[in-house]
Amino acid sequence: MTAPTSATTDGRILKGNETRRQVLARAMRIASAEGLAALSIGRLATELELSKSGVFALFGSKEELQLATVRAAERVYLDHVITPAQRRPAGLERLWALLEGWWEYSRTRVFPGGCFFYAVGAEFDAQPGRVRDRLVEGSRAWHELIVAQLEAARDKGRLTAEVDVEQLGFELLALLEYANAMSLLHDDEAPYARSRRAALRLLRAEATDATELPAE
Repeated sequence: MTAPTSATTDGRILKGNETRRQVLARAMRIASAEGLAALSIGRLATELELSKSGVFALFGSKEELQLATVRAAERVYLDHVITPAQRRPAGLERLWALLEGWWEYSRTRVFPGGCFFYAVGAEFDAQPGRVRDRLVEGSRAWHELIVAQLEAARDKGRLTAEVDVEQLGFELLALLEYANAMSLLHDDEAPYARSRRAALRLLRAEATDATELPAE
């Protein structure tokens, strides 16, 4: 009797995991375009033709659904932007790989609303709570990762010793977010090219050998 019971349990777990993946995939698409507030267990159940009680059992509340959606989007971001760049040496090479990965992630609309975190960050920046706290953690980690590459480049002598890495990191990230916003608003890819050129100019101004950076 043990084997059939175990098989049944395993089947239910697999089905539950697959349902969770389906729900979160749809939730990420909705949230990137309409915001996390647009998510509801009832809406997701209806759109995916699932039982509302089944979806509720997976998350338990709207806040837990929102948090799970943010965590799922973090994994997508990791796969598309961060993990590929980690194969490059720390410093300018990894920094540029992170920037290129981000432009590609936003430009190709991995999420239909462009950068998931730009969209939901603006939605929750003035709303204290667990969702905002999670978004703050992610934003801080992304900023620190960019600054760490600038520090590594400075320590290797690839950037000038006087470079203000915090300021330069802030300016580079601002270029990314503005490109995302303008591309979405105008339905135009040109802002990404402009953002790339501007980032190169910022880095060349601080580089000890500008020829080591990519051509425009």
